[in-house]
Amino acid sequence: MVAEADDTDGESYAIDCPVLVTERLVLRAPRESDIEQLVVLAENRHVAEMLARMPHPYGEAEARAFLAMTASRRAGIAYALTLAGTETFVGCAGLNTTDRGLELGYWIGEPYWKRGYATEAAHALVDLAFQKTAIQVLHASTRVINPASRRVIHKCGFQYAGQGMLNSIVAGQVPVERYRLDRRTWTSLRNWVHF
Repeated sequence: MVAEADDTDGESYAIDCPVLVTERLVLRAPRESDIEQLVVLAENRHVAEMLARMPHPYGEAEARAFLAMTASRRAGIAYALTLAGTETFVGCAGLNTTDRGLELGYWIGEPYWKRGYATEAAHALVDLAFQKTAIQVLHASTRVINPASRRVIHKCGFQYAGQGMLNSIVAGQVPVERYRLDRRTWTSLRNWVHF
C-alpha cells in the first residue's frame, strides 16, 4: 500500500524519547551496557529474517552501529525493551519514519517469545505515537510468514491495508502484509484490554 496524500500531509513525526513503563517492561533508549545482550539476542537468523534492517551475522560492530543510529534519531525513535525490576534486555521496539508515514516496529529475542512482551511494548508505542504527534494514521507491517507478529498487530487494533514487498537485508525481497491504525479507531480503543 502506498500512503494516501491525506495520510501523511502536514504530519509531524518528532517525538522525544521518554522512558515508558508498562506492567512488566521498561522501554528506554538503548545504551552501551545493552551491547552484550543485544548481540546474544540479535545473532539469531530467525529474528533477522523477519526484519528489514537487521543484518546476520550480528556482532559487536553491528550493535555499536545500531546504538549510533538510534542516538542520531534520523529515522524515528528506538527503545530497548527491558524487564521491569531486573533490567534484563529482551528486544527492541520503535517508531520509524517511512515513505508511508510513521511505522511501528519491534522484535523480541527468542528466549522471550510467547510471553506477550511484543504486544505490551506495541501498545505503549501506539499510545505514544498518537499522544505525542499529530499523525492521523500509524502503520505496521509483517512478513506474511510471521503469524506471531500479525497477532500483535491485530491486538493493537490495526486494520489490514494490503500487501507489498519489503527489502530485508537477510532474506531479500519478501512479501509483507501492511496494516494501518487511524486516530479515530485508536481513540475508540484507548481503554483496550491488554492480553
